[in-house]
Amino acid sequence: MAEEPVLLTQAGLKRLEAELQELRTVKRAEVAAAIREAQELGPDQLDAQYEDAKNQQAFLEGRIGEIERTLENVQIIDEASAAKSKLVQIGSTVTVKQTKSGKSQKYQLVGPAEADPTQGRISHKSPVGRALLGKKKGDVVTIKAPVGDLELTITTIA
Repeated sequence: MAEEPVLLTQAGLKRLEAELQELRTVKRAEVAAAIREAQELGPDQLDAQYEDAKNQQAFLEGRIGEIERTLENVQIIDEASAAKSKLVQIGSTVTVKQTKSGKSQKYQLVGPAEADPTQGRISHKSPVGRALLGKKKGDVVTIKAPVGDLELTITTIA
């Protein structure tokens, strides 16, 4: 069964490839050194440090495998096309204004693997992302939130 494509921006792809390179070269060597060091300590301290190092190794190899699977299924988001579009799509950078507070926020719609709300990157599958997709400048969208409905007006699409 083919896996669902992983949507990434060009910058997101570069970050993931850099992380994979770091894990394969630097982190693997560090964990291998920690395992060797634990083995050299002797039986009294061996168990705890060795166990910790082996857990680090398992986590590291799991993350490497996860990144490799992600990279096998990458589909690059066409940010240039999204920037020219009159409608919000994956890759668009959207500025919205909250109706009640008047506060403006800027988001880039990206795939779930790259979403980081603290950096203004939200998933197109998130409630806000789903509400914005396909809308145009001036449209008002309503998002159901635990604290009540949130109304946002799209002010720019880039």
